Amino acid sequence: MGDRREKFAARRELMGFTQETLAAVVGVEFSTVGRWERGDLTPQPYRRPRIAKALGLTLEELGTLLAPSRQNSAPPSIAATAATKDVDDHAGAHLAPRTAIPVQSAPAETDDMNRRDLLRLFSMTGTLLALPALETVIDPERLGSVGRPGGLDVTAVAEFEQINSHLWRVYALASTKSQVLPLVRSQLDVLSEGLRRPQMPAIRQRLCGLAADLFQLAGEISFDSDRYTDAAHSYTLAATAAKEASAFDLWACALTRHAFIAVYERQFKDAAPMLDLAAGLARRGDSTLSTRHWVAAVQAETFAGLGQFDSCRHALETAGEVQQLQGQVHNGGWLRFDGSRLAEERGTCYVTLGRPELAETALTDALAGELTVRRKAAVLTDLAMVGVHRRDPDQVAAYAEAALATARHTASGVVVRKLRGLQPQLASMLHHEQIQRLDAEIATMVGNHAA
Repeated sequence: MGDRREKFAARRELMGFTQETLAAVVGVEFSTVGRWERGDLTPQPYRRPRIAKALGLTLEELGTLLAPSRQNSAPPSIAATAATKDVDDHAGAHLAPRTAIPVQSAPAETDDMNRRDLLRLFSMTGTLLALPALETVIDPERLGSVGRPGGLDVTAVAEFEQINSHLWRVYALASTKSQVLPLVRSQLDVLSEGLRRPQMPAIRQRLCGLAADLFQLAGEISFDSDRYTDAAHSYTLAATAAKEASAFDLWACALTRHAFIAVYERQFKDAAPMLDLAAGLARRGDSTLSTRHWVAAVQAETFAGLGQFDSCRHALETAGEVQQLQGQVHNGGWLRFDGSRLAEERGTCYVTLGRPELAETALTDALAGELTVRRKAAVLTDLAMVGVHRRDPDQVAAYAEAALATARHTASGVVVRKLRGLQPQLASMLHHEQIQRLDAEIATMVGNHAA
């Protein structure tokens, strides 16, 4: 990092700044400038326009100045390359994404470290959300707006919103979702710092909404990694932050994700009251969004688990009404329901209800559409379950083997859990050699994932 330190420090000195004076212009502690120069820290994207202006550089030139030397750089992962292109196509150039998204595979120790850091953030942010806003005891006239220490302006918050959207896109593109956790943790750090300082009420409300957004993303990552307790904690904080933001759709989605953990663990009675609350919140939200329809889709799975066929069918009909909405019905982040998953959701419900004839029709329709690898694996596993109902070992083996291949490729806890749910149903067919082999492969997969 010596080359980077020398280049950054030389440019600072050339422009007549000490570390202290540059820090004052940029709005950070002078020790932070030292950390930038040592390579211990990379400036957050929202700070870069001000740094570039102070140093008389373009954002591209600043990015080059901050980049590590080539010999110390690891090649970007496929997810990072795709994510960079995604931001180039859709986000503002001032986000400087090329140096902001080092998505790389992490060893188990790094993953555990990221998890511990995130849990620490959970504790701190939960406390901040529980405290009254500092702005309520500080005179806004005295503080002013942008210039007060730690105070954020509308432009900075808008940049945070772009970063959040970008992180959801990176998550969608990453083959291993846990790769995105360090990025989410880093951005939550920034938002927590903003919540710790006095802000104008409108700014604090938006920060709470952004925190709720990112806590849902953190929960998604934990859920995919089979860490349901961590996911539940994330969703609880997301709901608390959304409540502080008075964002009813965001709040409803956080509760729905929390309830889905119980659905996935087949604790349907626990999920039902939380989904009722989510449905009530969704009715108070934006009627042009698909929030209430997504809640209904998860309620349908709950009713299926409780063996309530008529209630399940009614909920599926409510979910299907999303197709009557006009315009942009979701945001691609914490709300992604657009009706494209209805066929597979019907199939899952009918499998749970023991109606293989209805399930196969819906699942075959789903398989003919465009599915992500995880969604396809779920559909394949459900079709294997249909084969169990029909006592057809060839169908069971064919579909389950395909789902196993996806589980090996993605290391997704969601796919592994789905296959683990299939395994007990194979007991009555173990006299078939191919089912014995399949049972052993699933057991190995589940064991390796748990390890």
